Amino acid sequence: MFGVMSGAAIAISVFGLLSAYLLGSIPTGFLLAKALKGIDIREHGSGNTGATNVFRVIGKGAGVSALVTDLLKGLLAVWLMVWLVSSPLTGHAAELEMAAAWLYMGAGLLVVIGHSKSVWLGFSGGKSAATGLGVLLALAWPVGLGVAAVFGLVLAISRTVSVGSMAAAVAAIALMTFTHQPLAYIVLTLIGGLYVIFRHRSNISRLLAGTEPKTFGSQRP
Repeated sequence: MFGVMSGAAIAISVFGLLSAYLLGSIPTGFLLAKALKGIDIREHGSGNTGATNVFRVIGKGAGVSALVTDLLKGLLAVWLMVWLVSSPLTGHAAELEMAAAWLYMGAGLLVVIGHSKSVWLGFSGGKSAATGLGVLLALAWPVGLGVAAVFGLVLAISRTVSVGSMAAAVAAIALMTFTHQPLAYIVLTLIGGLYVIFRHRSNISRLLAGTEPKTFGSQRP
């Protein structure tokens, strides 16, 4: 993709992609736990910085705040790339517009990776489900809403957040494919969905052992 771009277009693309990773790297749950309880959230509960662990360890308000902020990170990363591609400041570069879907895909993937591998936390973080949903809403909002509905339904039935998150990851791949979205978006959901499931491998082990906690069970310090 970069081989056919001008130097300015490459610089704009790299800026957007790097910004997506750094936006994803903002450690929302870690910062909330430090501010509200003075603790390192990684030393409590499941040990990750995602909204579910914040909910369990810190409380409902902090958990909802982490969830919304993490979702917004996914939205903003893609929207920034959309703006860079189409902004008059870039001169509506034809090569950027031709590669637009792949650039949006790259921004979406990097914000998800940034959330789970934050440069500020020694490349640790959350499991990227909420941030991934934000990406889906920015790319194809009907798909995002469908994925959110699947998550809510499976969560209501299983009473287990991890099961809902993994079901949502699979649903994202299916819905992107069946609604005939651009190939770049389908590739993103395939890679991102498998990545989210991989990030839940410890949850899978607990599910098989029957020790996975149910929805938002308290583990406050």
